[in-house]
Amino acid sequence: MASVVTLRLTDLGVFAATCPVGVAGPGPGRSDWPDQELDRQLNPGVSRHSPADLRPGPEPHVPRSKENAVTMLSEVVDVVIGVDTHKHTHTVGVVDASTGTEFGDLTVTTDPGGYSELVEFADQHEGTRIWAIEGTGSYGAGLARHLHAAGEWVIELDRPNRPTRRHGAKSDPIDAYRAARKALSRTRLASPRAPGTRAALSVRLAARRSAIEAATAAQRQLNALAIAAPEPLRARLRDHTIRTMIPIAARLRGHPSWDHETIQTAHVLRALAKRIITLETEAADHEHALTATVKSWRPDLLELRGVGPINAAIILCAWSHHNRIHSDAAFAMLAGTAPIPASSGQTVRYRLNRSGDRQLNQALHNITICRLRYDPTTRAYAQRRRAEGKTNREIRRCLKRYITRQLFRQLQHPPLDTP
Repeated sequence: MASVVTLRLTDLGVFAATCPVGVAGPGPGRSDWPDQELDRQLNPGVSRHSPADLRPGPEPHVPRSKENAVTMLSEVVDVVIGVDTHKHTHTVGVVDASTGTEFGDLTVTTDPGGYSELVEFADQHEGTRIWAIEGTGSYGAGLARHLHAAGEWVIELDRPNRPTRRHGAKSDPIDAYRAARKALSRTRLASPRAPGTRAALSVRLAARRSAIEAATAAQRQLNALAIAAPEPLRARLRDHTIRTMIPIAARLRGHPSWDHETIQTAHVLRALAKRIITLETEAADHEHALTATVKSWRPDLLELRGVGPINAAIILCAWSHHNRIHSDAAFAMLAGTAPIPASSGQTVRYRLNRSGDRQLNQALHNITICRLRYDPTTRAYAQRRRAEGKTNREIRRCLKRYITRQLFRQLQHPPLDTP
């Protein structure tokens, strides 16, 4: 068998510095709001011009003539393995990084035996290698964990757009080769989100969100049914808010003098009320577990004004691990708080960014609203910008960008006593 050299994350060298693993930023040009005064107030002693704050870690020495050069993936690896993931099977396609030659493909089952077979198939091709996997958070999660445990270098790719996908032939091997070539064409590579504590927060957040949404839907049904209920039931529930209506409805019982409609309505009202109570109890249990996990992992986030356990958990799930996101501008793009230039002629303006992780964007919005209410520095800034003619929406967008930068620096440079 040919000799194999597997590229580890510690062996990336110059590539990690010039093409860091993380979410792609907005590109060249201005990546923040024009006004930086509040940022200096929120982060005293930190200069906005300090590259050490925007790009954590030591910077390699780059000659002046090559400081803008971009290292391509083909310069540091010999083989790219694209993976087309499905529920029951995975298909890999091996591509030569320098010439794009297809070396072969293989389809295996999604179990430990199949994953080991993929690694053995990759070992047949010598040279440094990288795995480009679609859907590392869903169908490809098991394979990504297996490769991570084996010390392989894994990057994450987005699912292809359907129009692009249907322009030509379609098969699992074709999609696997396309994933490999897509990785070769990128200058910014995204690493999969970390397993372990981050994944535990993610599943707890998903379960809590589902319980809250189901409880909210049941509350709407209970309120609508109480309005249209027969008079014996409506008399008991009239003039009550939804919160005080729930325990009353949970104690309803049928009465022999009631007609069939009234008895059945009472049973449904009681069932809805009990469902709401159960779901709210479940959501509270998830919140307690989230609080305990955040306190054990990053308690320093909870010391920031407006950052509670739920918001902190959402932020940590999006950030995942150190150096996954290469700059605060990229983190702002992920959060949907980076301003999008929309200038024309003599008009200079920025439009709302509607992309990114909307749950993370909502968490930042909650923090912003909290600080506008209770933080004197933020209130003074909002008052000054309002006097300059800024609307409340524009002020909130500026604040969300500042808070994004502050959170990113806190995540990248935690206190020394943080576990």
